Amino acid sequence: MISFFLCLLILVGGYFVYGKIVENTFAPDDRETPAVRINDGVDYVVLPQWKLFLVQLLNIAGLGPIFGAMQGALWGPVVFLWITFGTVFAGGVHDYFAGMLSERNNGVSISEVCGIYLGGAMKNVMRVFSVVLLIMVGTVFAVGPAGLIVTLISNGGGTGALASKEVWLWIILAYYFIATFISIDQIIGRIYPVFGLCLIVMAVGVIFGIFTNDAYVIPEIWNNFRNMHPAATPIWSFMFITVACGAISGFHATQSPLMARCMKSEKQGHFVFYGAMVAEGVIALIWAAAGCSIYEVTGGLSTGLQEVLAGGQSAAIYDVCKNTMGGIGIALAMIGVIVCPITSGDTAFRSARLTLADWIGLDQKQFSKRLLLTVPLLGAGAVIGHLDYTVVWRYFSWTNQTLAMIVLWTASMFLFKEKKNYWITAVPATFMSAVSMTYFFCAPECLGAFGLTTAVAYPAGIILAACFLGIFIFATRKGQKN
Repeated sequence: MISFFLCLLILVGGYFVYGKIVENTFAPDDRETPAVRINDGVDYVVLPQWKLFLVQLLNIAGLGPIFGAMQGALWGPVVFLWITFGTVFAGGVHDYFAGMLSERNNGVSISEVCGIYLGGAMKNVMRVFSVVLLIMVGTVFAVGPAGLIVTLISNGGGTGALASKEVWLWIILAYYFIATFISIDQIIGRIYPVFGLCLIVMAVGVIFGIFTNDAYVIPEIWNNFRNMHPAATPIWSFMFITVACGAISGFHATQSPLMARCMKSEKQGHFVFYGAMVAEGVIALIWAAAGCSIYEVTGGLSTGLQEVLAGGQSAAIYDVCKNTMGGIGIALAMIGVIVCPITSGDTAFRSARLTLADWIGLDQKQFSKRLLLTVPLLGAGAVIGHLDYTVVWRYFSWTNQTLAMIVLWTASMFLFKEKKNYWITAVPATFMSAVSMTYFFCAPECLGAFGLTTAVAYPAGIILAACFLGIFIFATRKGQKN
């Protein structure tokens, strides 16, 4: 339990200390923001800072810091380290620069931001990556809640159409269709802060339930500093890909421009972007602690958690809430783990619409033009929603972290051009390059399908990361000469 509190202390301290260093490096000023300058009443709308924070938290969270953290707990309490240091030194930095660079460039989508600092070729790559990722995220955050609703109805003895996952999937997609193109302050700005609070309350309830039950003991990192995964899945780089939203996630970069279009002042960025990422890190730490403490460990392996996760993410989350909070937990599960992912899903499709709009230069002020992009996006989501969920999640995870890698390199180039300390982003960019490339070489859904082993993937991933860093240094030195 000491490990948990130390990690929690580092997360909170990281917000005040390292988060401030990141803010000072960017140096926000008093210039007029896009929300004030453009203000189209649809996507550019001024919102108060507390709403910006809660909406940002809800947008970037969903099932990510919950189910991803529980999957990460299969490796044991060593996952606490990735959640903690990943959030402070990578995720918070990534989210802050993604939001602030969008804000500095009229609130454009992250793909356009990457094009500004890394060139046209990377802009097109990011456009494709972003749209594909956002559709997958929206779909994942529709299928997951649909499954949990069915689980709750079935456990309550319900049958019939309302106990059908297919029915709820279409209901959620119908809601996405409406929420994707209406003004951001009609639903998102009004009720999402309430759901953001529910997400926080649910996490507090889980950790309180663990502390008040003598049968649950959060294991210490130093007593379990080993791989506890029952399938012996390597920690590097699988754990770093699995636990994405609770440490660093490229998906966040696609969401941050939504709030960048609603900020009244640049100085709100520290609290809104870095602060929301730290809050998500705390939520992930709590759920990882639940996975490590509630379930049986056999022969030093997380066999009990593996068995629960085998029933699907809906069943696993339901089980944690029931074990830690009883009937209240089931109610919070319905609110927090059904509503919150849905609210992240609709903003994912909204971001996809805006990314496509920036891509083809289609103004979104008119209702008909928003509808023109919304229909095909939701159609693609409906198709993907009927594919194997586990396969979609795997591709989402890798695409997610690869996008985060590119955004960090983008921020590094911005800082170089501004003659500021670019190592604050270049170091995590290099690390995430190694993570992403290693996974690409050895994961079964990537090149691992062709028989590549970790003996090849590990050095290949590290060499590629070093090459990316070398290219960046070469570009900076060439820029200095010019």
